[in-house]
Amino acid sequence: MVTAIVLINAQRGQVNETAQRLLEIEGVADVYSVTGEYDLVAVLRFQNYEELADVVTRHMQQLPAITKTHTLMAFKCYSRDDLQQAWDIGIE
Repeated sequence: MVTAIVLINAQRGQVNETAQRLLEIEGVADVYSVTGEYDLVAVLRFQNYEELADVVTRHMQQLPAITKTHTLMAFKCYSRDDLQQAWDIGIE
């Protein structure tokens, strides 16, 4: 599984609409509105890098309200669920 986090700037007044349009794209798992330098954060999940490349370089570029993106590739996922499962080993 290939996971990427895309930091997104959108035109003023277009954040909500842009988030909804992003969710219509296959492979976009979640979209968060955030504070700070970026307006939105999208979490993308795919089976291979070619699908990721297609979404970032083609589908996302077709959304005119997106003015800037910064894509981060995830190496490993750390979660509370994983930590809890490790502590629960052997407990019945």
